[in-house]
Amino acid sequence: MKRLLVIGLLAMAPLTWALDQAGSQRLSDVQQRWAQIQYRLPEPQRAAAFEALAVQSAAFVRQYPGSAEPLIWDGIVNSSWAGATGGLGALGKVKAARASLEKALAMDPKALQGSAYTSLGALYDRVPGWPLGFGDSDKAETMLRQALAINPDGIDSNYFWADHLYRHNRYSEARAALDKALHATPRPGRELADQGRRGEIGALLKAIEDKQD
Repeated sequence: MKRLLVIGLLAMAPLTWALDQAGSQRLSDVQQRWAQIQYRLPEPQRAAAFEALAVQSAAFVRQYPGSAEPLIWDGIVNSSWAGATGGLGALGKVKAARASLEKALAMDPKALQGSAYTSLGALYDRVPGWPLGFGDSDKAETMLRQALAINPDGIDSNYFWADHLYRHNRYSEARAALDKALHATPRPGRELADQGRRGEIGALLKAIEDKQD
């Protein structure tokens, strides 16, 4: 009976496996291209570039259906594409992003140091609420807290937590989170992303100073 129960539980659990060397390189390629688009391309060129990258991230998911990492980056790419597109045309893209991130969470919530929680939290914070979208500040806070529980010292987890705090006028807490983000350990291979994020951290610190003047 116990053996049957264990087999049943295994059958219900999602099948997951780690990326092989080729998959890890493909993940790095997607990450690098995302950072180039986000932080180096002129704003008017970003939507088309993210659209092309979304085709690549979708193919990555199909190639590695048992890994959470491609799903996380498919969600990140689609949410970035939505942000670059704007308007009502972005809603389908953010819904696709949410679906990919939720699948990643069901598969492995700790993948990439809880990045699915971070990205979902940012989506819930930034997408309009009902009836246009699914934005929900309470869900955002829950997700972002879970991200911090997994990665308390990360640059992204602390930046998006600070952004959430800023949106709720919790400026001193936001400043503390941003200071922690600035002192995060550099990520090998993610130098451009770290540099760009630090620029966003500086901009948010300036916004907090302006509010407190």
